[in-house]
Amino acid sequence: MRTPRTVLVLCTGNSCRSQMAEAILRHDLRGQVHVLSAGIRPQPAVAAGALEALRLARIPTEGLFPKDLDSVLSKAIDLVVTVCDDAKEACPVFPRPVPSIHLPFHDPHGEPLESFVRVRDDIRARMVPAVRAALGL
Repeated sequence: MRTPRTVLVLCTGNSCRSQMAEAILRHDLRGQVHVLSAGIRPQPAVAAGALEALRLARIPTEGLFPKDLDSVLSKAIDLVVTVCDDAKEACPVFPRPVPSIHLPFHDPHGEPLESFVRVRDDIRARMVPAVRAALGL
């Protein structure tokens, strides 16, 4: 069995899209990837709508919390996925070259739960296959 590859999902606030992506990738690619998420300017908490949208899909949310980009820079990252344009523009230089892909998603902050569910489903539909392809899984 192959060692899981490490994926970093990067966003601005690390409170919604990147948190949902972290949980979805961890769930759907279990055993194939180790998933981290972080933000350029992390917010104090994960958005309640993001957590509820994940729970509705029976995706575990334990351990999700906003993290600063600096807390993951020293990790051995195999792939960076940026989910918003701010994160793409501010993507740091890692100690070694790291492949990256940009998959922008709508920010549902402040919108009804249905918006979070749509974004959750969009992340699952586009990101899971994109990560599989980028890592050759």
